[in-house]
Amino acid sequence: MDRIKIAIVGIGNCASALIQGIEYYRNNGREDAIGFMHWEIGGYTPGDIDVVAAFDIDSRKVGRDVSEAIYEPPNCTKTICKDVPKKGVVVRMGRVLDGFAEHMKHYDEKYTFLLSDYPEPTEEEVVNVLKDSGAHMLLNYLPVGSERAARFYAECALNAGIGFINNMPVFIASDPDWGKRFDEKGLPIIGDDIKSQLGATIVHRVLTRLFRNRGVKLERTYQLNTGGNTDFLNMLDRTRLASKKESKTEAVQSQLEGNRLEEENIHIGPSDWVAWQKDNKICFIRMEGKLFGDIPMDLELRLSVEDSPNSGGVVIDAIRCCKLALDRKVGGILYSPSAYFMKHPPMQFTDTEAHRMTEEFIAGTRDQ
Repeated sequence: MDRIKIAIVGIGNCASALIQGIEYYRNNGREDAIGFMHWEIGGYTPGDIDVVAAFDIDSRKVGRDVSEAIYEPPNCTKTICKDVPKKGVVVRMGRVLDGFAEHMKHYDEKYTFLLSDYPEPTEEEVVNVLKDSGAHMLLNYLPVGSERAARFYAECALNAGIGFINNMPVFIASDPDWGKRFDEKGLPIIGDDIKSQLGATIVHRVLTRLFRNRGVKLERTYQLNTGGNTDFLNMLDRTRLASKKESKTEAVQSQLEGNRLEEENIHIGPSDWVAWQKDNKICFIRMEGKLFGDIPMDLELRLSVEDSPNSGGVVIDAIRCCKLALDRKVGGILYSPSAYFMKHPPMQFTDTEAHRMTEEFIAGTRDQ
């Protein structure tokens, strides 16, 4: 069976956790397997994934082997695997476009990006790298707000004839025009905006559904998040947050079906950057509602997680589902995996329904 060859754009904390995690499970086997739907999906295990191409714009990463670049600042996630062997894959200079927020120039270099002076590649050059690498799919890990850059790399994936997994909140899989283009080329796409294994969004969704199923009237809610990684620093520029807030808010609103909250009664989104938290994300959720007899109630929850590894296993499952689609010659939007793995899929379902649909996709009884 083929190995799964992936290309990655954005070698930040999430890519670091993914690459370290692949190596960790390659060495430790299924006895220590945590965070996957299944150890084996379509015959592929987590250790069957290889990085064959990588792009970034930071001078401390560009030109280095990807096994070294993943540990370079401003990456600050906890170490899963201390010694990832050299991959023979050099991180190439990517296109900057809107992938770098101006305000980040004013922070200490250990927290922010340092733009490389390598020349930026043309679209043709990126496409040629993807083709020459033999990559089966491209994973998008660009910073929040990188609207133009995300579309640039989606275009490159299309022209290179490979699948696309959009792990960040730019609406590509959930845009019918993009979905149609991937379908016409017979290429699978999964997106948008990766969920964590057990993060703020999935917890908030499940609680919202629980309120609805138990007949509790949810009247208002908020989700406040703080963290100290470059993702939170990048999002201090509120102009970059439109799609992120929409993605996280819709993930919760979708669970209310016909009883959606008024905009003033729901607030979900990143709140602040706290440098010493590093890759630790702290989430505060409050939900206020009414029980039987109009009796008021409220719920408060505090969740603390290491942000980047929290999505690693989910991405590995998405990678393997994308490869199954390629093996089966299924193109276009993969609705079931998107609904289960992503915050803002083209079609929202409850997590129970999305899990069942994804299991059917894996089993081959559902095309998409």
